[in-house]
Amino acid sequence: MVEIGSRPPGTPAAPGRAGASGETGETSAASSGQLSRRGLFGGTGVVGAAAVAGMAAAAGVVTWLEDREAEAAAPPPSPPPGGSAGTAQATRQWVLVFDLRKCEGCVTQDKPPQCAEACNAEHFVPAGQQWLRVFRVEAPGGNSYFMPRPCMQCENAPCLNVCPVAATYRNAEGVILIDHNRCIGCRMCMAACPYGARSFNWSEPENPPGATFAQYRPEYPVPHRRGTVEKCMLCAHRTKDGKLPACAAGCPMNAVYLGDLVEDSATNGKEVVKLSRFLAENGAFRLKEELGTRPRVWYVRGHGQEYGRPVDDRRLAKEPRAWQELQKEQKKEASSASHTTHMG
Repeated sequence: MVEIGSRPPGTPAAPGRAGASGETGETSAASSGQLSRRGLFGGTGVVGAAAVAGMAAAAGVVTWLEDREAEAAAPPPSPPPGGSAGTAQATRQWVLVFDLRKCEGCVTQDKPPQCAEACNAEHFVPAGQQWLRVFRVEAPGGNSYFMPRPCMQCENAPCLNVCPVAATYRNAEGVILIDHNRCIGCRMCMAACPYGARSFNWSEPENPPGATFAQYRPEYPVPHRRGTVEKCMLCAHRTKDGKLPACAAGCPMNAVYLGDLVEDSATNGKEVVKLSRFLAENGAFRLKEELGTRPRVWYVRGHGQEYGRPVDDRRLAKEPRAWQELQKEQKKEASSASHTTHMG
């Protein structure tokens, strides 16, 4: 279910018009005597103000350099259960970037968020779960924007640190995976995750026809099973084959970028950008950076303005459909197209 009217803790306020008091929803830095990077941008008003853009770029460069230093000092990837991480250096280190200037919750198309539906269809996500959840974030003054929240693929992942049976692990490309053959359903990882990105199968999930014969692997956890935890795995089965994650491929606004820290590049399938410059020049931020989790998901501040969504738009995102409904619609469309062809 799409969360409406609330925002995840640590989420910046909506850009644009300030309320009567001049606040835009950011916590005041003066009260604590400290100025965080998000606080620096909190009272900027309309996105793109020239003076603030310069500060945003500088802050982004500082954050990028800090992350590079942290990456160099970080421990090697944890080996998969029963295996070894090996000695060969990974050729990729994946990240995601959501450009919120392009993301408008698909309200301008009068559709549910297509990134979430693409995820549901790709992974046969069990009923009641959303591995990619789209929040509508509200702030004083009637401003709002949409924010997709996948698994953050944290470099200092609390879920990985608390799992008592090493079912949660990091692969060589920096992606956090779950080995469901090991998962005992204790849900300690769910309690530890500060982003609420994990779900639990309380009952036996419905699997697609043929899943019984599917060869399970953590990179593509099908068939789903009762008593285990699941989450976004950054479509590790797709990136391995050089494809964009389902959310990026399914976004009609090209708002989702897959990036590689090693190559320092990112793409949304339409353009290729230099990752470090793209983040720095657009003042990109990450959720709850103050926790030290070092998430590998960045956001470029915006409210869907590139596709005509005003900052005070009150339209709500529609509920994403489950994979079963999407399959029925696909079959119906295929049947209709076949009938049309025969009639012609």
